[in-house]
This record gives sequence, structure tokens and C-alpha cells, in this order.
Amino acid sequence: MSGVNGTTAPLLEVRDLHVSYGAIKALGGVSLRVDQGEIVSVIGSNGAGKSTLMNAIMGTVRREKGEIVLAGSVLSSKSYQVVQQGISLSPEGRKVFAPLTVEENLRMGAFPRGKDVNLGEDLEWVFSLFPRLKERIGQYAGTLSGGEQQMLAIGRALMSKPKILLLDEPSLGLAPIIIKDIFTELRRINEMGVTILLVEQNARQALLLSHRGYVLQTGLLVREGASRDLLDDPGITAAYLGGSGARQKR
Repeated sequence: MSGVNGTTAPLLEVRDLHVSYGAIKALGGVSLRVDQGEIVSVIGSNGAGKSTLMNAIMGTVRREKGEIVLAGSVLSSKSYQVVQQGISLSPEGRKVFAPLTVEENLRMGAFPRGKDVNLGEDLEWVFSLFPRLKERIGQYAGTLSGGEQQMLAIGRALMSKPKILLLDEPSLGLAPIIIKDIFTELRRINEMGVTILLVEQNARQALLLSHRGYVLQTGLLVREGASRDLLDDPGITAAYLGGSGARQKR
């Protein structure tokens, strides 16, 4: 299997993916790849099709045409089988189980692994990434702050031990200081060996975090390249990065 440094076979490959909602074409032939060990970002404005891409990968919306391959095997179109094959999603809007505690939410994330799995080590790993969750272990998820819920959504996704972690708008609705903390932990998660595909409206944060990026516009991929190159591109800056302001240090 290839890595950031390298060789050919991608961990995840999306080939000519089409999705429609009735007469509305949401994705019109999207193709992308994510190599082992990478963080790949997909940026674009609201309504570009970013969440549809994630949901199509997960099998929660119907794929009209196209193929998705994970580690050399064609990905199921049934969402529960997608998780079992090795993809987990931290969804837009967090969608934690509000009436369950933090610990119960995390254990739900491990459900696809079977009932006989010892989760002690995995829980401690998530708590090492997000110590606030350990402090709130018995608290109902619906009473957490937005930032804490985002930590919980990411932690819950990690509990399935995915080959690749999908993140849908992790900065949505969060204060800048919380966004910074979340993205710092995402980099740490990647450094621990977790491959990440990220869709994000906060294009600057996404490109600062990722190795490579794709630009999605009205259901079509219109640009791709190294994230540093996209950050330096005047057209990308004007359209998605708030004009010609100073580039942040990666």
C-alpha cells in the first residue's frame, strides 16, 4: 500500500462518482485519491457538494454512477458494511447521541467491531487525544459544549479503528480558539498513523492541515494539487481564502 512518500496504489480511490437528488445533479463525475498516511482536504463553498461526497462514500446517499475502492476492494453501498470495511465518518453537525453519556457514545462507535472487543486501550487513546472527554466521561453528550461535542464525534469515529477517517466540516459553528485546538489534534491523530479525508468550508485551515487538496465547485472537481501550492494560488486565495491576506505559517 502506498504512503505519503509514495508508491502507486491509493488507500481510497473515488472513480467517476455521480450523485443526483431528483433532477438536481449534486456530483457530476468526481474522482480523487487518498494515499496511506495522508491528510487530503476537499474545499469549496457552501452547496458545492462536499457533504454529498462524504455521504456517498459512506453509502448514506445513493451512488448514481461510479465506483469507490478501499485498499483494493470495491466499497459496499450499504453504510454499515462501509464501516466494517474500514471507513468511519465524523459527520457535519456532530450528531452525537444526546441522551447517552460520553463513554456510551464512544462505545457506540466501536459497535461494528463486535461485542467481545476489549475497549479499554482504545478509550484511553481517545482520552489522551481529548482529555476533556475523560473529565466528562459520565456526562450526557447533549449537555456538552459545541467543541466538546466535536471532540466526541471525532473520538466516536476513531473507536471503530478505521483505515481512513472522514471528517465533514469539523470547524462548523466553533470559536476560532476551539478550531485551532481541534485541528492541532487532527494533525496529531494523523501523525499516529490515521489517514484522513477532510471536507471543510474553512479552506485556509483545511489547506494548512492537509498534504494535498481538491477544489469542489457545483459538484465538479476543478483543481487539485499540493496544499501549499493551492494556498499560494491567487485564484484560490480570491475565491476561498478571503482575498490576498497574509498566509499563515503551516
